[in-house]
Amino acid sequence: MNRINKLFEEKKDHILSLYFCAGHPTLDCAPNLIRTLAAKGIDMIEIGIPFSDPMADGPVIQDAATQALRNGMSLRLLFSQLKNIRKDVQIPLLLMGYLNPIFHYGFEKFSQSCTDCGIDGVIIPDLPFHDYMETFKPVADRFGLKIIMLITPETSEERIRFIDRNTDGFIYMVSSAAITGAQKEFNSEKQAYFNRVNRMGLKTPRMIGFGINNRQTLESAQQNAAGAIIGSRFVSLLGEYRTADKALDRLFEDLEK
Repeated sequence: MNRINKLFEEKKDHILSLYFCAGHPTLDCAPNLIRTLAAKGIDMIEIGIPFSDPMADGPVIQDAATQALRNGMSLRLLFSQLKNIRKDVQIPLLLMGYLNPIFHYGFEKFSQSCTDCGIDGVIIPDLPFHDYMETFKPVADRFGLKIIMLITPETSEERIRFIDRNTDGFIYMVSSAAITGAQKEFNSEKQAYFNRVNRMGLKTPRMIGFGINNRQTLESAQQNAAGAIIGSRFVSLLGEYRTADKALDRLFEDLEK
């Protein structure tokens, strides 16, 4: 069984997933970051593939990606860094990146490399759903790789149900249509969006991401989905503290406020 499916089968709520950008703050930090987060009890990890034009990312993740590229990070190098990660880590690992570098790498080769490293899923924010269904899903299915699709407050009920029927693993529920970044709270408009999706009775578990950085936003995500995805705040703390231990300790402090 894919590790993503296993996680959601065994743990129905309060799942915590963290995102970091490969190559930030240092070129070779990814393996130790993953090991530290897994040892500290994080349920799932999203590893960002740096790209020069990340359309959905706010300034924190954009800056991290820029630094990672300057450090020399590439998709090929990332796979080489992760080749032995499954000797130490058993939690689900996903890659999150834009279509351009994956397309240039070649999706079948990319899927094979994911399998070789023990990557369980991939999130491609700019992958059109038609292309997913026609081209990418058949290849990913052969390699046992889950492609995670995103929904936003603007996604129609028809499209959400179509995604629910044709994807597996979990649905990435973006809290707002804005770029990534911290939010003090999820306002009534976002709560209405959460409630609307809750009433749909979807079969696929959901994780809420974008803007989670304190107790209010974390608890709201936990109440309205299987768990939360934290990206920008953790990336910012990594840049500040330079080590996963200190960044994670500070993140846990922030989530209590």
